[in-house]
Amino acid sequence: MKITISEVGKYVGETVKIGAWLANKRSSGKIAFLQLRDGTGFIQGVVVKAEVEEEGFKLAKEMTQESSLFVTGEVREDDRAPSGYELTVTSVELIHEATDYPITPKEHGPEFLMDHRHLWLRSKRQHAVMKVRNEIIRATYEFFNEQGFVKVDPPILTGSSAEGTTNLFHTKYFDEDAYLSQSGQLYMEAAAMALGKVFSFGPTFRAEKSKTRRHLIEFWMIEPEMAFMDHEESLEVQEQYVSFVVQSVLANCKLELQALERDTSKLENVQAPFPRISYDDAIDMLKEEGHEIEWGEDFGAPHETAIAEKFDKPVFITNYPADIKAFYMKPVPGREEVVLCADLIAPEGYGEIIGGSQRIDDEELLKQRYDEHNLSLDAYQWYLDLRKYGSVPHSGFGLGLERTVAWLSGVEHVRETIPFPRLLNRLYP
Repeated sequence: MKITISEVGKYVGETVKIGAWLANKRSSGKIAFLQLRDGTGFIQGVVVKAEVEEEGFKLAKEMTQESSLFVTGEVREDDRAPSGYELTVTSVELIHEATDYPITPKEHGPEFLMDHRHLWLRSKRQHAVMKVRNEIIRATYEFFNEQGFVKVDPPILTGSSAEGTTNLFHTKYFDEDAYLSQSGQLYMEAAAMALGKVFSFGPTFRAEKSKTRRHLIEFWMIEPEMAFMDHEESLEVQEQYVSFVVQSVLANCKLELQALERDTSKLENVQAPFPRISYDDAIDMLKEEGHEIEWGEDFGAPHETAIAEKFDKPVFITNYPADIKAFYMKPVPGREEVVLCADLIAPEGYGEIIGGSQRIDDEELLKQRYDEHNLSLDAYQWYLDLRKYGSVPHSGFGLGLERTVAWLSGVEHVRETIPFPRLLNRLYP
């Protein structure tokens, strides 16, 4: 019976056949221990010389790293194994012998590993990170589907941008200027006026010349927009969503978090509601701690980390100055210099994972913002139409997938959180 490694628990005591790659091996006299992987998981295959044909044992001892094979054997329970099972091998069949595999069990530098990203993905650690990423995506769809959201796909090529064109990749769309999308938000607002509650999940692009551990050139965003919803209600959706995702990863990625040596006690506490601190109070707190920052300046990574250290959950920083936020954010009533927005800061130094706000719903105020930000009325007329024909209070937010993967899996750099990262100096592989 041919099965996958993830299925072995159903076949304890039975003889099964598994197609796998040899991740590593060791031998001790008359026993060979094969570390096998098949994409669904990892398992140890134990080959005892006395229990297999001579050729099979010789093959098991001489097989090279990342060679592909079929193994047949009996599934046994083993409390010492991470998965709880191992395979007592009765036969080995070589499919393809790999030679001189470049990523050996020794330590390699990050640039070498990134040059071989197409192979590095096979490692146990990278496999675990990708499984955590997949669970976040799966849980995202489950959450928004259960909450009555409709998935809408915004365009990737756009003639305008959500936050100005400074950091956008420019291209030609036949005879017109076009840009790779930095956010689907404006289009999602239009979709919300048609469908009520919507979300998108897709790639976004920022032409930022940044080399920090938090930034990628190409990354993925989950962007919900909600009609008839104010900022406070949006914050509740955000904390419920993040809590749901974290608990789903804890429940469904136990082996992966174990492989990553993630301290899950810090994640178990991530349950709504989340603490909140105003931008004003955050500035005062930072100044008291000796940080050189003035009201009106945006927070950098050290500031966000210092604020997050005060809490044991993600924390909302609310009501930023309008001058450092996007043109579409609604002002706080009675205090026009700040806007109804929030950034959600993850614990443990992982920085902002969500940015959100209530959107301007007044046509005249939005026109004023166009003038202040030198936005073309021709390019943004369609967006203004949303305030012209049945405008309503509405709010939304965007969650950066890769930063969230980094936080939940505990990896230091976002380059490990996407299968093939695009960095300032990297377009290969």
